[in-house]
Amino acid sequence: MKSLAAALFLLLAATPAVAEALDLKVGVLREPHSRETLSILDIPAADDTLAGALLGAADNNTTGKFTHQTYEAIDQTLDEGADVAAAIDALADKGARLIIADLAADRLLAASERAKAKGALLFNVSAPDEKLREEDCRANVIHVAPSRAMLADGLAQYLVWKQWRKWLLVKGSHPADELLAQAYRHAAKKFGAKIVEERVYEDTGGGRRSDSGSVQTQRQMPVLTQNAAAYDTLVAVDESEVFAGYLPYRTWDPRPVAGSAGLYPTSWDPAHEQWGAHQLQNRFMATFRRLMNARDNNAWLAMRMIGEAATRANSADPEKLRAFIASPEFSIAAFKGVRLTLRPWNQQLRQPILLSDGRMTVSVSPQEGFLHQVSELDTLGFDQPETKCRLK
Repeated sequence: MKSLAAALFLLLAATPAVAEALDLKVGVLREPHSRETLSILDIPAADDTLAGALLGAADNNTTGKFTHQTYEAIDQTLDEGADVAAAIDALADKGARLIIADLAADRLLAASERAKAKGALLFNVSAPDEKLREEDCRANVIHVAPSRAMLADGLAQYLVWKQWRKWLLVKGSHPADELLAQAYRHAAKKFGAKIVEERVYEDTGGGRRSDSGSVQTQRQMPVLTQNAAAYDTLVAVDESEVFAGYLPYRTWDPRPVAGSAGLYPTSWDPAHEQWGAHQLQNRFMATFRRLMNARDNNAWLAMRMIGEAATRANSADPEKLRAFIASPEFSIAAFKGVRLTLRPWNQQLRQPILLSDGRMTVSVSPQEGFLHQVSELDTLGFDQPETKCRLK
């Protein structure tokens, strides 16, 4: 209780003496995620992403009692084929000019164009595409979710630290899989690993669980990995979730699997409990009766970023909040051991990458010895000298 009282004292001390009463309505624009997962444990919940935003709003309202601020999360689902612009308009009509967006890259760009006309600010909580942070970056989009490069670099640092430098890369046949493969190729070159061979798993369609069984996969996976060049680790690249989950314990050679299965990089994991994360996990479980996934956590974090910026800037204006979040004065606690800040050149949130096996956090990147002149977190993903982003 003493620590909580001290934290509230510091918060109030840093808040303007006369705080304007603010009512912040935050849209949660989300499209459904596929229920065709390899494991029934990964089937997304109906309130996927939304639950994290709701918990973040509740946390903001706790301190909002002292700062005269209220927060509300407004759900807006976007089915396949639905008009993105109309969804943005619907949220704007309800007073939401701050929008947490769980959208694929192309729809996020379309949402950004409409949001610009409405004076709205988007928080990307799921799309990992590099182009959104580079050649297609937008001034009204803040990226809470890590990019593919950040995730790949986080895993690559650990594999190199372990001296597992020779990789067999097995990727899926979908366009998103190739984008992720590019991130791993870049990471290998960046940190001194070597991809000794690449193989492709062709997706022939069908039900991912119903058309597969332990007998069939037990026969397929060894053949897929047979007679490979000598390697230390198999790096699975399966963003479409077609085959990677079948690789652990079924490879021809007895080798660890990492990437899209086995040891995987993520911004958040239900097993994470370090640095006080256990209490956030408990609160989420008590409220929603399920585990908190990465999209939930990114939405929670986006809502907390909004709350922090609104409190410090004493404003609900999207442009003022964006300017503050991108400033050196902004940072946010996220139960990851360090305070997170924004890369001002492309508005990507700096953050550690968790490496999990699905049961516990195995490690956290950046790894020891990977140094940077500004922030060790900038060893993850594209650095400022590499950027192609010109915010517009």
